[in-house]
Amino acid sequence: MKVLPPNLSESRFRAALDELASIVGNAYVLASEDALTEYADPFVPGPREQRFAASAAVLPSSVDEIREVLRVARAYALPLWPVSTGRNFAYGGAAPRLTGSVVLDLKRMNRVLEVNETLAYALVEPGVTYFDLYAHLRERGSKLWIDPAAAGWGSVVGNALERGFGYTPYGDHAAMQCGMEVVLANGDVIRTGMGGIEIGRAWQLYKPGFGPSYDAMFMQSNFGIVTKLGIALMPRPASYLLAHARFREEADLVAIVEALRPFKLDETIRNHAVIEGAIRFAAGISSRSQWYHGSGPMPDGAVAAMAKQLGIGWWNLRFGLYGAPEVVEAQYAIVRRALLRVRGAEIDAARYSGDQEPAAGGDRNMAGIPTMAAFRMLDWRGGNGAHVDFSPICPFTGGDAMRQYLVAKTRAAEYGFDYYGGFTAGTRHLHHIMAIIFNRDDALESDAAEDLLRVLMSDARAEGYGEYRAHLAYMDFAAAQYDFNDGALLRFSETIKDALDPQGILAPGKSGIWPRMWRSRRGYT
Repeated sequence: MKVLPPNLSESRFRAALDELASIVGNAYVLASEDALTEYADPFVPGPREQRFAASAAVLPSSVDEIREVLRVARAYALPLWPVSTGRNFAYGGAAPRLTGSVVLDLKRMNRVLEVNETLAYALVEPGVTYFDLYAHLRERGSKLWIDPAAAGWGSVVGNALERGFGYTPYGDHAAMQCGMEVVLANGDVIRTGMGGIEIGRAWQLYKPGFGPSYDAMFMQSNFGIVTKLGIALMPRPASYLLAHARFREEADLVAIVEALRPFKLDETIRNHAVIEGAIRFAAGISSRSQWYHGSGPMPDGAVAAMAKQLGIGWWNLRFGLYGAPEVVEAQYAIVRRALLRVRGAEIDAARYSGDQEPAAGGDRNMAGIPTMAAFRMLDWRGGNGAHVDFSPICPFTGGDAMRQYLVAKTRAAEYGFDYYGGFTAGTRHLHHIMAIIFNRDDALESDAAEDLLRVLMSDARAEGYGEYRAHLAYMDFAAAQYDFNDGALLRFSETIKDALDPQGILAPGKSGIWPRMWRSRRGYT
């Protein structure tokens, strides 16, 4: 075996694996080098040897099996790294933060446990993907929509726990979550909120319950293993409209954000509207070599020429409107008038009845249809494509958006990369996502991507911004930037961690939260 768990001899580790196999079956304990390739991060930047490598993977099929796996882990001080389906690419995939951990892969727990058509929610296990839930609803003739993440093969549970987002009015997945079942490190099973009542008739309807509310505590944390999760579903609208506004100038970003914000605040636009840079838009339908053959970042002139030829803008705003046709048309007229005040702006829209589906890739997400269109971006630079993401939260103002954009674009150019990015609209904030796309077979590009991401995070922190999500290699760095009162927030998280998991077996280092026994590993990769 190439990698062992820390502080465990090979003989002790083999004994632990034998016990795990007696619980889940030999076929569901994976320890060979070939089998573990699925649990390596395919997009890790920088040197790869032994970084974030799993020692084994165990695949339970039930809560009872998870509890038994935890019993073995406590007995052997065996660190576990739970994943739902392990497809959180750009942030680490299924790989563990602490090298040598055993991945606890929950993909076999893949049941849609309930769909309530009247109250519009589903209760799902961690292995249920967006494709799975979509197919489940369609097979039953449901009139409910899901809100898919960018890549439909991801876990509904996993994406909500990472505070991921989609593109319909139900795009804030953490906000749409209601009610969890969680297995703690000691094997205890809890149900949050109204699920604390044995028959739990309102479990997926009212998140707080009675007393303290804990659902958010299990998001981006290592405090427990979520085995069931409720998610709100969107009633199919009578009609919807998908619009694409194009803006010619780089400087238009300020005006776009300022025009969009009032419509988000008053809920005229309820979905997660997206402001895409030209390169991000173009990468979904073309490759870089079609537009530019030089080294380094594409010059502005080449970007402008590409945008003109493709009929897109330097900035492209895509949004949806949902509801009765007459209401949608009235809303569109108001929004269109405001956006066309930006000089040179153009806008068009496609209209659908609620039971129609758009044909185009990215637009299907705004109609509640999962796709894999996002992965087209990996072909942008050529070679064996990979990416890591810079993901700061941006206040919903034109000045903040332009500041973050210019810093990111300038730094990317210094390291030889294009600005592939854009902004997704919350209500009072923007998710600014910039993907650093690199050829994973090119060591220089891979190293440059690693260095660039760390510099971008430092730049953002110097301006008062922080990341909402980070790759394994940067979790400690991201957590350290939340430094009010000498890092009081992280101290609080680690106090909770030590109380709930004194042996530190669950996901050591997740989100920068290290249990006492592994705290010396902070910062190491």
